[in-house]
Amino acid sequence: MSIDKRSSSFYFGSMRDEVFKKHRDEISKFEFNDDVAQVFDDMVDRSIPNYHEIHKIIGDLCRRAFVSGNIYDLGCSTGSTLQIIAQAFKKMDKPRPSMFGVDNSNAMIERARKKLDSFGLKDITLTTGDIEGYKMNDAGMIIMNYTLQFLEPSSRPEILKNIYDSLKPGGLFILAEKIVCHDDQIDKLLIDLYYDFKRRNGYTEMEISQKRDALENVLRPITPTAQIQMMNDAGFKKTEMIFRWYNFCCYLGIK
Repeated sequence: MSIDKRSSSFYFGSMRDEVFKKHRDEISKFEFNDDVAQVFDDMVDRSIPNYHEIHKIIGDLCRRAFVSGNIYDLGCSTGSTLQIIAQAFKKMDKPRPSMFGVDNSNAMIERARKKLDSFGLKDITLTTGDIEGYKMNDAGMIIMNYTLQFLEPSSRPEILKNIYDSLKPGGLFILAEKIVCHDDQIDKLLIDLYYDFKRRNGYTEMEISQKRDALENVLRPITPTAQIQMMNDAGFKKTEMIFRWYNFCCYLGIK
């Protein structure tokens, strides 16, 4: 499965990310508001390394490991992952399972609805609401792409337990997250390398600095060891980090 940049559904109606381009006297906490929703696809493409590769991995897992059941995207943002999963099933010439997306940002859900409708995917159910306590039934695959890291650390074990309990035996959980390293020196080095990545993608020093300040105490990553342990504590006995780029990674859990 290939994802062509700019020609793909990923960029449906997306503007260039300039949210932090102008100087701000006061930096407020980062929010997934309408300003962010309008540029989100460009933002994640230029800010999250290998974001498209995670989509390819999910498509591959649909082909190789998905058995049956509903598919849920927790923190579905603008709906790109759901659209790409639908595309994967179409290419496999297999019946597409029922699909659901939830996000606590109404602006994101509105853009997701427009994007999915434009691809004839009106039957994908989208919900504005919190992930905590979100009800899932007969789940064959649950996805959380860069979402858990924004939730209160104290609520994460219960959320992961809900995910595990909602999955069918053999069901898949795909979790993509930003991480911190166990060693402070290595962690600082990887952060510097990550900012080099953002510079290569056209972000200025002001944009990098202001977004970093906005995300402080909003995005709270943990170490891979802590994340795997949290998944194990939720019930997952088959867990593995299946992708990593510096301080970004993707985990797979199988029930």
